Amino acid sequence: MEVALFIPCYIDQFYPHVAQATLELLEKLGCKVSYPLDQTCCGQPMANSGFERDTEGTTRQFIETFKAYDFIVAPSGSCVLHIKEHQPKIDDLEQFQKEVQSKIYELSEFLTDILKVGTVKGSFPHKIGFHSSCHGQRGLRLSSSSELNEAPFSKAKDLFAGIKDLELVELSRKDECCGFGGTFAVSEEALSIQMGKDRLADHLDHQVEIICGGDTSCLMHLQGIAERNHKSVKFMHLAEILNQAIS
Repeated sequence: MEVALFIPCYIDQFYPHVAQATLELLEKLGCKVSYPLDQTCCGQPMANSGFERDTEGTTRQFIETFKAYDFIVAPSGSCVLHIKEHQPKIDDLEQFQKEVQSKIYELSEFLTDILKVGTVKGSFPHKIGFHSSCHGQRGLRLSSSSELNEAPFSKAKDLFAGIKDLELVELSRKDECCGFGGTFAVSEEALSIQMGKDRLADHLDHQVEIICGGDTSCLMHLQGIAERNHKSVKFMHLAEILNQAIS
């Protein structure tokens, strides 16, 4: 199975270790992974700011770069959702665009739905809290939402279930937004920070060692708030924990 790894801009620039962990994890699970060097931003920041029509160039580049691969995997629910649902339609590449949109997956989604991993076997002796990002949860349906009358599920937690000595706490408000929201954190700074403080407090009240998530953008927001307020809690992406657990 040939997999193309898509690494969002902020991970490439600030959290390359998350990209490396994603690559190593996929290879450990038997995937042949390629990293197309022509990849660029998916266009989400411009679209979030109301300029979706100006993302045609990045959309064309994405389609041309990734159209030949069997699967596309990214350690970011927000970028995956943008590509699947919010790219502008490119008429002369319509068929390729539909194919790309149908074969791109967020990491936990790919592991559970395509590779059928089930639970990861390994060890990670730490107490963690999991942050469910809005795009992944409500957009990609990676986990259930408390506002809906549905049976609870979480693809990330299913992956964690077989890891020895990993303690996953049950948060009081487990699917509340952290307040990042891309450009929302810029346009509504005060509100964004207060939402982040509330989300961080829930984890700290449960005395977690590590706050984990599937979107580094959300973790970046929470980590910034934690560091400015001198809170001694660590932050790790889902890929890092799974990769360390089975190393």
